[in-house]
Amino acid sequence: MTNRPDPRLQDDSRLDEIKRAVDEVAHDAPELAKIALEAMIRKHNPDLAGTADSAGRVGLRSGKVSELTAMGRLKPGGAERLQRILSLTKGNMDGAQRVSTLHDMRFVFFDDNTRILFATAYDGDWDAYINDFATKIPGLMDLLFQNLEGWPGIDSPDVKDFIAGRQITAAGWFVANPAVTVVDVRRMQRTEHALNDFLDSMSGRRDLDDETTGALKKLTDAISAPEGVDY
Repeated sequence: MTNRPDPRLQDDSRLDEIKRAVDEVAHDAPELAKIALEAMIRKHNPDLAGTADSAGRVGLRSGKVSELTAMGRLKPGGAERLQRILSLTKGNMDGAQRVSTLHDMRFVFFDDNTRILFATAYDGDWDAYINDFATKIPGLMDLLFQNLEGWPGIDSPDVKDFIAGRQITAAGWFVANPAVTVVDVRRMQRTEHALNDFLDSMSGRRDLDDETTGALKKLTDAISAPEGVDY
């Protein structure tokens, strides 16, 4: 008879460990909140990397996706100039598409328009990301950030120090799809368009054998099934 550990004991041991950890950080929280936190930890999908990794010089990385959050003081009139630029583009800067690692970027004015928060999510390493901005959209970077006090210019050897000095690493950060990069998303979109065109072209065919027709139906049913959001 082999001596195998009872998996139920392993689960109980892990649950006790989770309960102890939750009690340490949330001992004064309502009991229902503790239960919810325990469940969240217990059901965590190990395939989804958390935010424990460093993005490089500053910031966090979750899987392949990294975060950058920075705050700076605006020059007199800088908020108004930036607001006019953002208003002209309606907040959409298609030129930034040239940075193939960029997921999003946000500008938020605060302290009576004297300061700005810039936040972005991107793929990969911090240094490579800043290099992408400097080489692919230098004009847009200077147009936007010349309104900040002390901005040295995107071509300056001091620009990385300027950004890092104003960046704050997130204390908590969630990424729904940490393994999916911007390049992956674009490839999936191209695949979807090509697949839809293929299925449209095959839908009217009457010369297909039963096996091919069945395979096409199975494929259509699989990709048209609604994606649940409650895991």
